[in-house]
Amino acid sequence: MPFFGGVANSLSIYKNFHTMVASKAPAKDGTVMGQGPFDMKYFLSGALAGGICCGVTHGALTPVDVVKTRIQLDPTKYNTGFVGGFKTVIAEEGAGALLTGLGPTAQGYFIQGWFKFGGVEFFKINFTKMLGEQKAWENKTSIYLLSSAIAEFIADIFLCPYEACRIRLVSQPDYAEGMVGTATKLMAENGFVNAFYSGFVPILFKQVPYTMAKFAVQGNAADAIYGSLGSDPKSMSGAGNIGVSLASGVVAGVVAAIISHPADTLLSKINKAGAGGTGGMMSRLSNIAAEVGFINLCTVGLGARCIMIGTLTAGQFGVFDIVMGKPTPAPAPPKPPASPPKAAPSLRACTPTAHRYGRREEVPLPRSQPLRLS
Repeated sequence: MPFFGGVANSLSIYKNFHTMVASKAPAKDGTVMGQGPFDMKYFLSGALAGGICCGVTHGALTPVDVVKTRIQLDPTKYNTGFVGGFKTVIAEEGAGALLTGLGPTAQGYFIQGWFKFGGVEFFKINFTKMLGEQKAWENKTSIYLLSSAIAEFIADIFLCPYEACRIRLVSQPDYAEGMVGTATKLMAENGFVNAFYSGFVPILFKQVPYTMAKFAVQGNAADAIYGSLGSDPKSMSGAGNIGVSLASGVVAGVVAAIISHPADTLLSKINKAGAGGTGGMMSRLSNIAAEVGFINLCTVGLGARCIMIGTLTAGQFGVFDIVMGKPTPAPAPPKPPASPPKAAPSLRACTPTAHRYGRREEVPLPRSQPLRLS
């Protein structure tokens, strides 16, 4: 399968990473494949766009996240489905309860989006420089997968404390007043590591495969949509490209949600007071998994999460495209790598619509747009 083959190739690239540095010198003007330059301003723009798209979409979907988390934490009480969960929360706690955890959600995912989207661009471009144009062309899917995995790992270090606060507020609304009060009380009761990083392992198992699958599936879905319409990004209008971005984002979000849902359930439960008994993090996770059961880990709250992540992922790609701007052709075409593989898949991580989905273009990106290896 292309996705898993790409993962294997990514590991090969990583193993040979340092040996390639000396032999592959990047262009002195900061350009790659005739595109760029990719300087600090560029990386900061991509990081800011990523922070905005993640912070806005996650914050807007806080009510859905509240209901999803309640279903995962107490499936016996919230057993009337997604809509029924909304009604139960509103009837018992008022409509304002649906915004519980908005602060840590919006702030945490802004920071996570900053490092995720900015990191993907940083690692993708630097892997390309070190490999050289032809080698990068041949391994573009692997570069994309490896870049997204590394960037997500870094982003999760910053996200995990915010998620701990959010889940505690949602599961125990009267625990403390606001995010700062929750963080202060958690640390006083449990210490820094146990308070904020008891869910670090499940958040990695949730977020890293989710991010890798999200971008990989989204690119293939976009290609299929363009193919079914008999069009391509270059000939389609800006509004049409955004529409493809949103539609393919929904498909990618649902697939990624299914893949990462068991870890999301573990993350929700381990941040609930008393979950998993006493002992270390791995012991508590094992206790929770044994208590809940594999089927329930995979299915409880899945419907709500598919709605949430499908909408969220579509929104992220759409907002990122809008913030980064629609690419326009530059006057001179770039020189492509020698003899590119005819059926090589496109790498489209974190690029605006017209370049994320299209086949190989005969125009370079404008100076402010993300690197495209297809």
